[in-house]
Amino acid sequence: MILDAARLALANLLAPETRRVFWKVLGLTIFVLAVLWFSLRESFIAWVLPWFAGYMPAMPDWGVWLTFVFGIVASIGLALSMALLLAPVTAVIAGFFLDDVAEVVERRDYPADRPGRALPLGAAIAGSLKFLGVVLAGNLVALLLLFIPGINLIAFFLVNGYLLGREFFEFAAMRFRSPEEARLFRAKHASTVFLAGLVVAAFLAVPIVNLLTPLFAAGLMVHLHKLLSREDPGFRG
Repeated sequence: MILDAARLALANLLAPETRRVFWKVLGLTIFVLAVLWFSLRESFIAWVLPWFAGYMPAMPDWGVWLTFVFGIVASIGLALSMALLLAPVTAVIAGFFLDDVAEVVERRDYPADRPGRALPLGAAIAGSLKFLGVVLAGNLVALLLLFIPGINLIAFFLVNGYLLGREFFEFAAMRFRSPEEARLFRAKHASTVFLAGLVVAAFLAVPIVNLLTPLFAAGLMVHLHKLLSREDPGFRG
């Protein structure tokens, strides 16, 4: 089932019907990440470099080497910061475009089914902000665990698999269910949703391709919700 949902989500990425949403999601993702990158870079130059430069006159013999090492550490730190922010950025952008993706998927692949209803704007914004906070907190924990050998990559996949799977699935489910029923339906199928979230986390870990994570994750969870609903038609929460 998960593989079927992933295959359909990948097919939706380049489908003609998805093209308009594709460019909106990709463009906004690149724009937000670029803004964050330059903001982090300029903040580093404005605040951290002057502090570091203040210690250089006292260490003339080691200054060149320390500057070199510090530059490498700073570059790694900026890269890790962007890796940390990618999942929250994905979450927020998907929150705004989930209904667009869902409408395309439903029209293209489930034309005979009752169409879902878009979330009210206020609920979509509130959900996106809540999602942002949860995913950012989870990735901060995962970032701290990066320094513990043996569990660093595992932590990244487990944290993002759980959080992205849970939130994307509930977003998709709320097009057809109340928020409480969507939560209960997700809890009933928690293991399936978690495994699907791991697929999203794996997609998120692929450079360049991960810019399409909002589109892929939204499509995957729309398909998964459809497939689970057909297997469990009597669920009413």
